Amino acid sequence: MVELKPDKAVTFVDNHDTQRGQALESTVEEWFKPAAYALILLRQNGLPCVFYGDYFGISGQYAQEDFKEVLDRLLAIRKDLAYGEQNDYFDDPNCIGWVRSGAEHQSPIAVLISNDQENSKSMFVGQEWANQTFIDLLGNHQDQVTIDEEGYGQFPVSAASVSVWAAKTI
Repeated sequence: MVELKPDKAVTFVDNHDTQRGQALESTVEEWFKPAAYALILLRQNGLPCVFYGDYFGISGQYAQEDFKEVLDRLLAIRKDLAYGEQNDYFDDPNCIGWVRSGAEHQSPIAVLISNDQENSKSMFVGQEWANQTFIDLLGNHQDQVTIDEEGYGQFPVSAASVSVWAAKTI
């Protein structure tokens, strides 16, 4: 649906019918929720929907902590930087990535998700970003990445994690 009708596909990670304790329960594991939200919030297609329970938390028998801090960061990245063409790097079953080229005079973002061990990918962000330093806006990886003369960076991601890299100047 997202590929065929991107302007009509509502994407979500969880909702009131699929949360714990409901008839259609199909819970996304909590360690994966930040990555799942990166998938729906930072990709080019689809209309993302953030579940109230993920943003504010849930109390009661099926309590769940909130993801407000990471969701606020992802929502800000979406608002400020998730623009432009998208190039996918889906060459590893346990580590995927994509680059959004950004708007004019704006940093591209390089997103990596690992559902297994620590990994890295060489991804193209553009020659105009050569020698620029990129940082992980989510703070999940403390290293910095310097873009080479050809416009590529070797972007790391921690085990079972997500990282969103952008130019340090933003």
